[in-house]
Amino acid sequence: MIRTGLRLAEQSALLVSEVPGKSSELDFSTFWLPAAIAKGGSARTVYVPRSVGSDLTDYAECDRREVIERARAAGRYRLGEGALLIEAGRPDWARGACGRRRVRLANLSAQQRLQLLVETDAGWEPAALWLSERGLPLSPDLWKKMFATANSRCQTAGLDVTAHAHMLRHSFAVITLEQLQRGHVAALAELTPEQRGHYVRVFGDPLDWVRQRLGHRSIVTTQIYLHTLAELEMQTRQALVPDDWADPHRSAQSTTGKSAW
Repeated sequence: MIRTGLRLAEQSALLVSEVPGKSSELDFSTFWLPAAIAKGGSARTVYVPRSVGSDLTDYAECDRREVIERARAAGRYRLGEGALLIEAGRPDWARGACGRRRVRLANLSAQQRLQLLVETDAGWEPAALWLSERGLPLSPDLWKKMFATANSRCQTAGLDVTAHAHMLRHSFAVITLEQLQRGHVAALAELTPEQRGHYVRVFGDPLDWVRQRLGHRSIVTTQIYLHTLAELEMQTRQALVPDDWADPHRSAQSTTGKSAW
C-alpha cells in the first residue's frame, strides 16, 4: 500500500494472477485494477516497483505456498455451494461450483473474489493473493484487526508507534508527489519558455498523476496533500536551524544597547 497507493479494500481483493512478479529488466511493472473492486469504480493502472514485485513473488512461493499445503491437508478447500471456480485453461473466467453460468473475473466484487478457488496440478486453492495462517483469504476486517494488534503490541513494548492502512496510502501520496515535484521543477529550470510549455503538455502535472494513481475523481481531493507538503517543508526548515542560532534582532540589541530595527 505504501508503494502503490492502493486502498485497503482494493489490495485485499487482489488475485495472484493479477499481480506482477519479479522483473530483472524494468524498475517497475504495472497491472490493471478492475472497476469492480476499485472505490467509486476508479479503474486504473497500478505501478509496482521492482523491489515490491520481488517481495510479492517470494511471499507467493514461500509463505503462501506453505499455508496452502497445510490447509489442503486439513481439507479446508471444499467446493461448497458458494464457491466460484477458475478452471485450468480458462484463467479469465469463473463458474459456480453448482454449474452456474460463467462470469469474467474482472466483473466480480471484492466479496465474490474471497470465494474464488483456482484449479492447479495439486488440487484446488484460493485465487486470492493474501492468505491467513489457516490458508484462507484475508478480508479487510481481518487486515484492520492486524493493524490494531500490531499497534497494541507496540504500546505494550513502550514504543510510541502507530499505523493504520490509510496512513500508508497517505505516505505514498506525499512522498510520490514530493519526488515528482522536485523532478518536475528541476527539468523545467533547464528549459526555455517554449520548451517548458511543450514539456508540460507531454508529461502533464505531477498532482494529476498522483490523482490518477490514488483513484481520485477530482483533483480537489488530491490537493489536500499539497498542504502536507507545505507543513513538511516548514518542519524541515525548522529542523535545520541550529539550537545555538542567535536571533539577529537580539544580537543587535546586545551589541548596541538598543534595537537596530
